Amino acid sequence: MKLPGWLADVPGEQPYPLVFATVSGAHLYGFPSVDSDVDLRGVHVLPVEEVAGLRHGPETLERMWTRDGVEVDLVTHDLAKFCRLLLGRNGYVLEQLLSPLVVTSSPLHEELVALAPGCLTRHHAHHYLGFARTQWRLFTKSGELKPLLYTFRVLATGTHLMRTGELEADLTRLYEYGPAYLPDLVTAKREAEHGPAPSVPGLEADVERMTGELERARDGSALPERASAADALHDLVVRARTRGPLTSLVADPAAGPAAGPAAG
Repeated sequence: MKLPGWLADVPGEQPYPLVFATVSGAHLYGFPSVDSDVDLRGVHVLPVEEVAGLRHGPETLERMWTRDGVEVDLVTHDLAKFCRLLLGRNGYVLEQLLSPLVVTSSPLHEELVALAPGCLTRHHAHHYLGFARTQWRLFTKSGELKPLLYTFRVLATGTHLMRTGELEADLTRLYEYGPAYLPDLVTAKREAEHGPAPSVPGLEADVERMTGELERARDGSALPERASAADALHDLVVRARTRGPLTSLVADPAAGPAAGPAAG
């Protein structure tokens, strides 16, 4: 599914300058359907007067709208909050930061990407194990294909991360970690966002096997116990707030994407 070209206009419509905006969700995970919404995620920068005084600006901004029949879900965090999340073993924000589907970028975005390896720890496995349990429960209640694919996706992403130190969110690049029927499930998901899951023998056993593989990969991972990028992220936030014109550090909406395509 091709992403709409007008996504490049979105950064310039926001109340605060953006460090980056990327596409997450099903488009990033490799199984968007014809009726999938577009999940935009990013980072904004609050000016110093909105963080140093008595009135604090919004740490998180959320907006949903529909354009040309496409539903867009935009969530951005202030830079400081995003960095705290990065240091909190949050695989979700790492996937947003490293998404190859870049709508807008900036020098600060490039610095954050360069610091991402220093945020990785073996404890990111807990994020993926917890996310998988939540999605599996949703699947057992609803029978929908979407949470089932999310279950497989996060287990495969987590295992790959623990074994290689590389973050890969696209399930279609991780088939080696899952059962042979995964490509068929992806094909079915692309036809409808909320369709029922087909009947698959041995489904629960496959999820249990992949869960065990992630746990073993965590236990044997070469990733460190603690993140090493905290000081560098602190310095980055201070510099973004206090040094030089903010426009030199964040995205220029008129310039378009700087680190990747806006459409995939």
